[in-house]
Amino acid sequence: MDANQKLLDINQDLESKGITLKIEKRGKVLNIRGSLPDKKSPNLSKVQRVSLKLPFDINGLEEAKKAIELIDFQLKKNQFSWSHWIKEKTISSTKSNNQNIVNEIESFKKKFFSDTSKSKSPAGMISTWQSAYKPYMNRIIGVSNQSNLKLGEGLLMKILLSYKENSRSRQQCGIALSALARHLNLELPENWKQLQSGYGIHESNFRELPSDDEIINSFHLIPNPKWRFVFGLMATYGLRNHEVFFSDLSCLKKDADKILRVFPNTKTGEHQVWPFHPEWVSLFELDNITNTSDLLPNIKTDLKDTTLQHIGRRVSEQFRRYKISFTPYDLRHAWAVRTILIGLPNTVAAKMMGHSVSIHTKTYHHWITKRDQQLAVDSALSRVKY
Repeated sequence: MDANQKLLDINQDLESKGITLKIEKRGKVLNIRGSLPDKKSPNLSKVQRVSLKLPFDINGLEEAKKAIELIDFQLKKNQFSWSHWIKEKTISSTKSNNQNIVNEIESFKKKFFSDTSKSKSPAGMISTWQSAYKPYMNRIIGVSNQSNLKLGEGLLMKILLSYKENSRSRQQCGIALSALARHLNLELPENWKQLQSGYGIHESNFRELPSDDEIINSFHLIPNPKWRFVFGLMATYGLRNHEVFFSDLSCLKKDADKILRVFPNTKTGEHQVWPFHPEWVSLFELDNITNTSDLLPNIKTDLKDTTLQHIGRRVSEQFRRYKISFTPYDLRHAWAVRTILIGLPNTVAAKMMGHSVSIHTKTYHHWITKRDQQLAVDSALSRVKY
C-alpha cells in the first residue's frame, strides 16, 4: 500500500473512533498533531505537535498510530505528561541523566515482575505495570532530570502533588510511589496516605450507575450482534472489558450450567462467575448458541502481539461509538451492587469478581454498609411487639 494512502486511512480510522489526534507528515518524518495540555498550564489545551522522529513509511505509520492510541489513553486517564514525549519515552533512553534513579527503578521493575503473588497471569502483570506503575516511574525520571532532585522524599512528594487533589491519578500515583519507597527503604511523610487519598469510588464513579432498565435499553442500541453479545456478557456476569475474550463460553450452550469460567491468562487469574440476574442469560440471547467459535468480534487477542489493556480499550471505544451513556466498567460495578443487594456474601462476590475481599469491601463499602444496617434494622424490628 502507498504510504500516503496509508496515512489517510489511519487518520480516518482514528477519527471514526473519536480520537481527535492525527498523524502529520512533515518532510520525511512523522508527528502527532492535535489538542493537548499546555506545557505551562496543564489545565488548558491547545493544538500542538508531538515529534516522533519516525520515518514516513508503512512501518513508521504503524508506530505513529500506536503512539496516538497511547496518548489518547493517557489523556482519558489523566496520566498524560509531556515528560513522556518531549524526550525518549523509555526508561533506558534516559540513562545519560540520573543513572542512579534509572537503575533503582529498573530494580523495582524486576522485583515487581518476580513477585508472582501480585497476579496469577503474566499478561495481567504486564497490564498492571503499564497502566498503574510505568507512568509514575517515567514521571520520576522526567521531573528529576528537570529539577536535579535525588530519589527521596522530596522528589516523591513533588511527583505526588503534581496530580490533582482527590483524583484517581493521585491515588494511583501514591500507591505506586509507596511501593517504590518500600522497595528502596525510603521513609515517606506520616500524612502520605492522607495526601494521596480523597478519591472514593462510591463518591465518584458510582453516582450514576445505570439501572437495570437502562442497561436493557442500552443493549438494544447496539446494531452489531457480536458487540451486543459482548455487552450482554459484561452486564450479566460483571466481567472486565478484556475478560469477555478470555472466558469459556461453552457454559452458555443448551442444558449447560451457565457458570462462566474466566481463563487464567487474565488480569487476576482463573475464577468462576454466576449470572446476576440469571434471566438475563436468555434476555440478552446469550444462550442462543451452538458453536462458540464465532460469537465475539474479530479483534487481536494474541497476548504476544497485544495487551489486555489494549483489548479493553477496544471495548470502551465501541461503547462510545454506539453512544452508550455509561462506561463498560459501570456494568461491572452495577453487577457487584446487584449481588450485594440480593445478599450474596462478600467473600463469594469478591471471588467471582477476581479480587480480594479487602478490595471488594473497600470498593463497595457504601452498599455493603447499607445492606448490613438494613439487616440489623430488620432483625431489631422483628423482635418488637406492637
